[in-house]
Amino acid sequence: HSETDEIKSPSKTVPPSQSPSDFLDKLMGKKSGYDARIRPNFKGPPVNVTCNIFINSFGSITETTMDYRLNVFLRQKWNDPRLAYQEYPDDSLDLDPSMLDSIWKPDLFFANEKGANFHEVTTDNKLLRIFQDGSVLYSIRLTLILSCPMDLKNFPMDIQTCTMQLESFGYTMNDLIFEWLTVNPVQVADDLTLPQFVLKDEQDLGYCTKHYNTGKFTCIEVKFHLERQMGYYLIQMYIPSLLIVILSWVSFWINMDAAPARVGLGITTVLTMTTQSSGSRASLPKVSYVKAIDIWMAVCLLFVFAALLEYAAVNFVSRQHKEFIRLRKRQRRQRIEEELVRDSRGFYFRGYGLGHCLQTKDGTAVEGATVFAPPLPPVSTVYDGEMVRKRFLDRAKRIDTVSRAVFPLSFLFFNIFYWITYKVLRHEDIHANL
Repeated sequence: HSETDEIKSPSKTVPPSQSPSDFLDKLMGKKSGYDARIRPNFKGPPVNVTCNIFINSFGSITETTMDYRLNVFLRQKWNDPRLAYQEYPDDSLDLDPSMLDSIWKPDLFFANEKGANFHEVTTDNKLLRIFQDGSVLYSIRLTLILSCPMDLKNFPMDIQTCTMQLESFGYTMNDLIFEWLTVNPVQVADDLTLPQFVLKDEQDLGYCTKHYNTGKFTCIEVKFHLERQMGYYLIQMYIPSLLIVILSWVSFWINMDAAPARVGLGITTVLTMTTQSSGSRASLPKVSYVKAIDIWMAVCLLFVFAALLEYAAVNFVSRQHKEFIRLRKRQRRQRIEEELVRDSRGFYFRGYGLGHCLQTKDGTAVEGATVFAPPLPPVSTVYDGEMVRKRFLDRAKRIDTVSRAVFPLSFLFFNIFYWITYKVLRHEDIHANL
């Protein structure tokens, strides 16, 4: 029955008495009296323009220039009573984009735009649709480069908020008002992927009305929340620098006599860490504050530098026995000289008749000069020198032994503190602010 009813129902379309060209000339041509220079409701209420955007691609978020690039379909809809028609029963008419020059359009621009361009392949990517009640839908495809001031304190574990501001350039709020579409004002392509970021589902829509000397202008904005994926930085920055720090600890297990090996290892790790640190800053702007990756690189550089200084301390302590023996010899020499001086004074006692009073054990008298001859100092034995050397070598080895535990443990504590601070505490603060 439904098929027969459909056949019996009268045809909806009624062929117009005039050609489409005549219809368009009558609607917006020279004979129609339509003036594209004058806005709808001239000297009356402002024109309400409803906007929505479809994001086709989103990418090229650049930290150095602090901007991002995206490809959008910008759609604007407003009512122009002068374009209402009754000649065609269709709800809407899709017209050629060349007709856009014949009608009034809002003077929308992007307030935070750095660069933009239209698309003309294969023809102008524009859509014009007129409805029976005079509503106009104007859609255009644009590629935009918009500025996005970034806070890089938590880089590379940061979340950036990038805005897009749509503003009227010439019409004040007495003439023109922009507003977002109530249902799905910002749509995103299903297959949209960003190399470094994840685009959050929630977008903040709002108004950013601008007050200038020339008047109050309508402005609407959308905020995109972009969370950085740190996989790239983990592979390229964090893990290599971590391995370089661990490599510098190998020095503690190498014999302290192998000076070329330990010094070479220390200097190589310091230079490698310096190169790694400068590489991490190459793709970032020269900001004055400290970033999360700067703290990591600075601490890693500090650890490898401390490992090199540790060997300098070990080498210095291990050589101190020579200084110690040299000092003792000097002290003995000074003591011998002092005794010689003291005993040389006692030598003159003979002149005062005291020489005959000095007797040996068996009662025979001896000359004063023989008694007061300086005694031979005790000679430092080889065994004594070895003991001193061994004591200082043990002290140097103890520095190495302590370093084997202190360096890894302190680096572990730093890692725990670092990752808890940036991945847990700062992350929660950022989400709370959003």
